[in-house]
Amino acid sequence: MSYNTYGRLFRVTTWGESHGPALGCVVDGMPPRIPLDEPDIQHWLDRRRPGQSRFTTQRREPDKVKILSGVFEGKTTGTPISLMIENVDQRSRDYGDIAGKFRPGHADYTYMAKYGIRDYRGGGRSSARETAARVAAGALARKLLDGITIRGALVQIGPHAVNRDRWNWAEVENNPFWCPDAETARTWEDYLDRLRKDGNSTGAVVEVVATGVPAGWGAPVYGKLDADLAAAMMSINAVKGVEIGNGFAAAALTGVENADEMRAGANGTPEFLSNNAGGVLGGISTGQDVVVRFAVKPTSSILTPRKTVTTAGEDTDIVTRGRHDPCVGIRAVPVGEAMMACVLADHMLQHRAQCGR
Repeated sequence: MSYNTYGRLFRVTTWGESHGPALGCVVDGMPPRIPLDEPDIQHWLDRRRPGQSRFTTQRREPDKVKILSGVFEGKTTGTPISLMIENVDQRSRDYGDIAGKFRPGHADYTYMAKYGIRDYRGGGRSSARETAARVAAGALARKLLDGITIRGALVQIGPHAVNRDRWNWAEVENNPFWCPDAETARTWEDYLDRLRKDGNSTGAVVEVVATGVPAGWGAPVYGKLDADLAAAMMSINAVKGVEIGNGFAAAALTGVENADEMRAGANGTPEFLSNNAGGVLGGISTGQDVVVRFAVKPTSSILTPRKTVTTAGEDTDIVTRGRHDPCVGIRAVPVGEAMMACVLADHMLQHRAQCGR
């Protein structure tokens, strides 16, 4: 029971390590006769690719995807689709000095406690490098979600949050932070430059919105759409909190403030006057935007010396050198979009299987 597979009908299994020869995924449950070629996947991988600004790791990976199975003459066959992404810029020597030490904030100790062995080169399987495979799988999921738009944005870095009155989705593609607020993006630039010079890092909050999701997806009790979304986002490296709609802010509201009132809409469907629920009620989609936010902790690999212990149980200090993001939340935006796509594709197929539409 190694738990490297996610989903019920749209099933994604990722494989590979940060410093191995390659990583990738196998997607099972993709319907047949869906047009698919490598450029369809590459577009999304390029958005996540490292080294595109001074605010992300300078590891230079082209992240070129190869389709190994499940596609014939440009269309899916209904059989498992295997995707591979080669690692070409590993620098395992950067980790030689810490082979015998546990990095604070990393999974070094817990992997050793569970398996009795760990890959100290960049964290092995626990590395955020694994998320490239998720983005590739998400590209396949998007092919199924006709009419649904999935967009992500960074809404907070450290203590600095965006001003929602200045929210502009078009601005997300104009800065290296996926920020919908141009003024806040400039604030983040100065803030991260200071942190980088100090050998420090910071956390962030990512928001992912799916527009066009029809009402009715999800299932009561143990198959809730929001529960699966929360699990998917929580599985992303460094994520420590997830909320749907108002999330934790709902605890400070009254029932009058939080209720999403309705009026009669077109075609006999209700029109909601607000979306505090984030597009999900009772675990089933309402037809409104599905809104998810997740909090990403500060990058644990920093140049500031930290106290730790060795694998032999001795006290020591550690400095984690190498190429690391001062804020891993930046590159988590395309990953959050991909996980949203995978969950929605899975629930679309489940809904179709049970309800026939």
